[in-house]
Amino acid sequence: MSSTENLDSSAAPLIEHLKELRNRILYSLAAFVAFFCIGYWLWEPIFGFLAHPMCEALARNNQPCTFVLIKVQEGFFVTLKIAIWAGFAMSFPFIGYQLWRFIAPGLYQNERGAFLPFLLASPAMFLLGAGFAYFAVLPQVFDFFLKFQQYLSDSISSGTTSLATNVPSGVVYTGSVEAFFSLTMSFLLAFGMCFQLPVLLTLLGRAGIISSRGLKATRKYALVGILVLCSMITPPDVTSMLILFAAVYPLYEISIWIIVRFERQREARERADGTWMDPDA
Repeated sequence: MSSTENLDSSAAPLIEHLKELRNRILYSLAAFVAFFCIGYWLWEPIFGFLAHPMCEALARNNQPCTFVLIKVQEGFFVTLKIAIWAGFAMSFPFIGYQLWRFIAPGLYQNERGAFLPFLLASPAMFLLGAGFAYFAVLPQVFDFFLKFQQYLSDSISSGTTSLATNVPSGVVYTGSVEAFFSLTMSFLLAFGMCFQLPVLLTLLGRAGIISSRGLKATRKYALVGILVLCSMITPPDVTSMLILFAAVYPLYEISIWIIVRFERQREARERADGTWMDPDA
């Protein structure tokens, strides 16, 4: 067989893989566009669902739940953002399935069994983090901000300066739709992404890249790193940073426990095969 024929035979599988990748991407884009249209059609109930924690906090502080449009194009762009987020969230299972169909043929049977749980756990942990932010964190954060607003209002109203006579006795929150949506989605995204920590660490531990011993040895550095990460991805207030840290750091400890279990299973399997090598030796 000539060198030209060898090159042609090696290029054929690559072309087939590229065609398969193109088809999977086109299927995923089609699913996203379809769910984007659904999200655009359902933007109003989706926004009502996202606004529920703020409306509940306003009701507890005896204020009406009102939002305003600061810019003339604000309502349109917020609707587009809602449709994009909703379209991606609803199409993600289909996109994940296309990703799995593309990479699964290149994996061994044991590799498929090891990778598939992490592919399923990733969206589940993201939903868990976003749900924790929606049900537990956002009501507390909104209450804190509204109580601080009321405290500031009372301080201004009771002031002795000449400007205080022109200030109403109460300050009512009428937030921008775009600013409120961005704040809410930043919380949901931050908590959802941080809840990916055990998935990432466990996957690296399963692959043998990191070990439970190494994670235990770097605990103090991980604590500082998680604090810095929480301060970067949350809005600039100490309350939300501490809440995120209190939720994420236990996930680091859970990851160590999961990796320990994997290491024990690997050790038992290698001892049975006679291939075990003691790392302390």
